[in-house]
Amino acid sequence: MEISTDSIKKLREMTSVSVMQCRKALEEADGDLAKAEVILKKHSAGAAEKKAERELKAGVIGTYVHDGGIGAMVLLLCETDFVAKNPEFATVAREIAMQVAATDPKYLTKEEIAPDAKEAATAVFEKEVEGKPAEMKEKILEGKLANYFRDQVLLEQPYIKDEAKTIHDILNEATQKFGERVEISRFARFSAR
Repeated sequence: MEISTDSIKKLREMTSVSVMQCRKALEEADGDLAKAEVILKKHSAGAAEKKAERELKAGVIGTYVHDGGIGAMVLLLCETDFVAKNPEFATVAREIAMQVAATDPKYLTKEEIAPDAKEAATAVFEKEVEGKPAEMKEKILEGKLANYFRDQVLLEQPYIKDEAKTIHDILNEATQKFGERVEISRFARFSAR
């Protein structure tokens, strides 16, 4: 099947992935744009996994200020200065800073959730699952805890510009796009209100 330049261009606009990766995904999906987008998302997670052990030696601080009253800073790391100085990489950092300003996450990862916060939430939700069958209690409790903490953990949050993606997905896509491991080191949010 012949893949049109228009199809490649559309997929590239949708994903910001290289022309060659778009062409390969479209060939694998027999020209179907939706399938090709899924293929690229699957590949982005795999690319991030392969690069997980690489050392992060460079980065950029992304900032966002909303109406002078709320601001955020994000330190987004990568492997080389070449990527760190790329304006598109800086844009990713700014987008994540905008996310932090809008959602006020408390933690970067699930592992950072304080044990006392988990215990307090568990105590509340255990009361809600009383009377449920024993085999279901554990799964219901896990689901309630995951939902409760999802909005507080930056990497788990739905991306404010596309709720079908999480911030973790945005990092995986950046890893695929720039060909380097990309990771948030830390973030801060400030409010005058």
